Amino acid sequence: MVWPFKEKVSHTDVNIRDDLSTQQRQFADFVRAFPDPVMVLDRNAVVIIANDPATDVLEIDPVGQHLSASIRAPAVLEAVTASLGGAAPSRVEYELRVPLLRHFDVYVSSIPGEPSVLLVLKDLTREQQIERMRADFVANASHELRTPLASLSGFIETLMGAAKNDTAAREKFLETMRIQADRMKRLIDDLLSLSRIEMNVHLRPSGTVDLAHVARHVADIMSVMAKAEGCDLRFDLPERLTVTGDRDELVQVVQNLVENALKYASTGKIIDITGRRDDGHAELSVKDHGPGIAPEHMPRLTERFYRVSVQESRSRGGTGLGLAIVKHILNRHRGRLQIDSELGRGSTFTIRLPTK
Repeated sequence: MVWPFKEKVSHTDVNIRDDLSTQQRQFADFVRAFPDPVMVLDRNAVVIIANDPATDVLEIDPVGQHLSASIRAPAVLEAVTASLGGAAPSRVEYELRVPLLRHFDVYVSSIPGEPSVLLVLKDLTREQQIERMRADFVANASHELRTPLASLSGFIETLMGAAKNDTAAREKFLETMRIQADRMKRLIDDLLSLSRIEMNVHLRPSGTVDLAHVARHVADIMSVMAKAEGCDLRFDLPERLTVTGDRDELVQVVQNLVENALKYASTGKIIDITGRRDDGHAELSVKDHGPGIAPEHMPRLTERFYRVSVQESRSRGGTGLGLAIVKHILNRHRGRLQIDSELGRGSTFTIRLPTK
């Protein structure tokens, strides 16, 4: 296929922003007022107008550049070619894969009376995530709830039958039923939390958070559990460790990491929480001195419901979703999780977040 817009426009030859008539400026202001990403192309498919949402989505200013410099999707380029040739308005699907996968419906139409094309990008990411999460929630919940529900049903039948008048058995079974009910509640809470995070994973938070203060706050929350486990929390943190993020979600990240260390590695008796700045990023590490994690488990630790030891996890009240929640929150923050572990010497979980 021969594209009809090979000609390049340079800022030195044409200053697009400064060469607009009054009427064109009014139209440009109208386009910039749209809440959805919108671009206007000239006859050569060079972007002559782009609003702020379009610049935010593409992460570059496309004005003055050929459309293919910012959108490398054959279906979109073909629709633009057809529109420049007089075809009726069309819609095509477009996937933006970095920094996170996003789905768009792109409306392409020629502008009546003008040798130009209008592109409107409708973000469908949230709708598709909701649909996928609905299916995932049903599948995961039905699988993970089956065991505790079966236990509850069995105990209820026993209490209604053979143990109906056995006081000692009744007390024992009721306590076990309470534990199973609590486990189901934690599981449902974690599934709902994960669903909410995934729903907004493509929307990066814009607040300012002191990660050092978050770590100290989590330590206060977890102090009772640490005392019960006979474990000390030690700190080596700068006075401030500021990042861009959502405070409640980052509290959840740090709390999950510290809670995991206390649950599964408190035999080391010490949890070290350290922080530092590094090349435009902030790092916070939670290091335990417990038994460590075998290498074959490392690649799967952030998978939903993956457990190094299913029996131990369930006995400690784990749902298998803690690190999956951590991963998805960090994805939303454009951060990452690094895990280092050595058998017999403990594990270190490090979160790395941009400071801007």
